[in-house]
Amino acid sequence: MSRPCGSPARETWKASKIRLVAIYDIRVFGDPVLRQRASDIEEVDGALARLAEDMIETMYEAPGVGLAAPQVGVQRRLFVYDIGDGPGVVLNPRIVESSGEWTYNEGCLSIPGLSWEVVRPKQVRLVGTDLDGDDIDVDADELLARCFQHEIDHLEGVLLVERLDEDQRKDAMRILRGRALDLSADSGGRKGARAPAESSGAV
Repeated sequence: MSRPCGSPARETWKASKIRLVAIYDIRVFGDPVLRQRASDIEEVDGALARLAEDMIETMYEAPGVGLAAPQVGVQRRLFVYDIGDGPGVVLNPRIVESSGEWTYNEGCLSIPGLSWEVVRPKQVRLVGTDLDGDDIDVDADELLARCFQHEIDHLEGVLLVERLDEDQRKDAMRILRGRALDLSADSGGRKGARAPAESSGAV
């Protein structure tokens, strides 16, 4: 999910890192990996911890408030997030309760430069585990709840366009088809070209 503004948490987090982190390419609409359900994580090791660190830096660079592993081509049930209070990592997340309604101008790092007014539950309860294997149980509201829902959608192979109403979806698909044609013409059919992400409200 994309970030509406910058966060000082990024510099604090970067200053605490000893090793250099990698910046991943974010997979964009049309990539089949985004339509696949991610696999449960059975074991946490050093490679998974490094993946999480690299995803956090990729999220900040985008910039975004959340990033799921399938968005960087990894089919594992993991996402990272930071809505301004510092980064978090959740493995095998589930939403077990939800209530209310909240409309928010929601964007997605995998659909750069676009956002829509989308209604989702206002409050959710998220459970999962962290990188230490400890249980996570969070009651989230508004933006944090939105971020959790958006990232779990990615882990299920669900994209933001599927959360739009009929008119929004028609407009979105028209724009995305136009982009695909433009990119094909500009790149001579070369795969992987994409527009830069805007600082909207994307996750």
